[in-house]
Amino acid sequence: MFRFATKESPRLKRLRSISLFQDLSVRELVIVDLLLHERRYLAGEVVFDAGEDGQGIYFALDGRIGIFHPGHSNTPLAELGGGSFFGELALLDDSPRMAQARALDDSTLAVMFRGEFVGLLQTHALIASKISLQLARHLGQRLRSISLPQPQPQEVVA
Repeated sequence: MFRFATKESPRLKRLRSISLFQDLSVRELVIVDLLLHERRYLAGEVVFDAGEDGQGIYFALDGRIGIFHPGHSNTPLAELGGGSFFGELALLDDSPRMAQARALDDSTLAVMFRGEFVGLLQTHALIASKISLQLARHLGQRLRSISLPQPQPQEVVA
């Protein structure tokens, strides 16, 4: 029978720094790690373009990634470093990417494709539910951070 490591390797420590994985045990993290595909991007290289099919969520292991609005290719909407993730809506639906992601520095990314996440739901539901809960918390924080106009009190003239 296979035995899982109980000590965290340097790679698992990098994955642990990603908030979606913070509630996973070492054994659960090893299972998730088996589903990730790692790739190195050179500075300036496009990770994905706006309008492309969203096929997976990306995790920044090192380097910096810029998220760019279509038509504004020189000013990033956000800069993400190691421990960040982006493209998470691709796990939830089939809609196209809304922005471009581009490496600002040489960067190492890991990606989990939607099909692998669906497989995780079927084979390791507890792990997938822990990740889903963290994802829901992240999306909730993002929604709350959007500035909405506050209603102004109306003056009553008597």
